Amino acid sequence: QPLLEESGGGLVEPGGSLRLSCSASPDTFRIAALAWYRQVPGKKREVVAGIGSGGTTNYTDAVKGRFTIYRDNAKNTVYLQMNELKPEDTGIYDCNADLQTGHIPRGNYWAQGSQVTVAS
Repeated sequence: QPLLEESGGGLVEPGGSLRLSCSASPDTFRIAALAWYRQVPGKKREVVAGIGSGGTTNYTDAVKGRFTIYRDNAKNTVYLQMNELKPEDTGIYDCNADLQTGHIPRGNYWAQGSQVTVAS
């Protein structure tokens, strides 16, 4: 069975940066489309950023211009570069991806989640 693994969370001061990684294994299971969901207590879960199988990207308005989602196919990894972080960016970031072998869909998977805390 394929595995989706996430890393890169942590504690940063406002204005700082973090980079989240989401990797699929084994390498035969490729990332077709991927999105990070953010969950904050008391708020509705939302898609922060996503990247499609054709390379298109989308962002929630709150992070547009500050976050960048991109692929490294050689590493079978998608990254979320988060710059100029604000306290309201704090939350649990959950990576979700559609995996495929070649062009054959193999299912949808969740990573374990990563805590991002932006505070002084």
